[in-house]
Amino acid sequence: MSNTNTHFKTLKLAIDERGVARVTLARQETLNAFDETMIAELTEVFGALDNAQETRIVVLAAEGRAFSAGADLRWMERASHNSQEDNLADARRFAHMMQIIQSCSKPVIARVQGAAYGGGVGLCCACDIVVAVPQARFAVSEAKFGILPAVIGPYLNNAVGKRHALRMALTAELIDAVRAAHIGLVHEVVEADQLDIAIEKLIVQLLANGPAALGEIKHLFSRLAIGAIDEDVRELTAQTIARVRSTPEAREGFSAFLAKRPAIWVKQ
Repeated sequence: MSNTNTHFKTLKLAIDERGVARVTLARQETLNAFDETMIAELTEVFGALDNAQETRIVVLAAEGRAFSAGADLRWMERASHNSQEDNLADARRFAHMMQIIQSCSKPVIARVQGAAYGGGVGLCCACDIVVAVPQARFAVSEAKFGILPAVIGPYLNNAVGKRHALRMALTAELIDAVRAAHIGLVHEVVEADQLDIAIEKLIVQLLANGPAALGEIKHLFSRLAIGAIDEDVRELTAQTIARVRSTPEAREGFSAFLAKRPAIWVKQ
């Protein structure tokens, strides 16, 4: 695995020969809580990985006993003394970071080895697939500090549905990994010694699929709301498949299947 972490202060980045990038939160002394620097670095690294053609998959991991405690309270306390204009700019940077992660054209897997609180839950919701250990705990804890989960709210809503999201935000209750899986926050719960095995299984499954197709899936599904399948939605889906199935990747996929051979994106 080639380590390409050259200048980050709060993250580690490694990319293997398959194009699997591992972004690791590395502020374990603060339980990987994020501040201005981590927000800027996450925005930078996900933007770069999104644009890197050789990158196929991103794994978001963390060092230490917590996945992420959310916002660093020292950062939030500093922000509470800022002007409204500065606070808005700060919040917009956080919102942009969340959007950059969620809209990454590569599949993003969250490797949750410990607790996720507040914005840490938001990070999980921004990822496409979440695998957690049984010991992981989750809480949308902002209300305990007299604030609210505003920026992460839409991502939480999309991940677990409005009713579960509202309860988590209102109560700030701590839930375990099994409960998190029950409401859709987590996809799979595995023992700690099986966590990397489960992640690798997902990676293998994803690498077997067309890379452009995976990006198209993410883009299309981000535009599909829960609700009526009206004419606009039907037209969007028809236009999408009509365009994608005539691409070189689709032609290669059909040809490989009919010839009973691996597609060119599947490394032997």
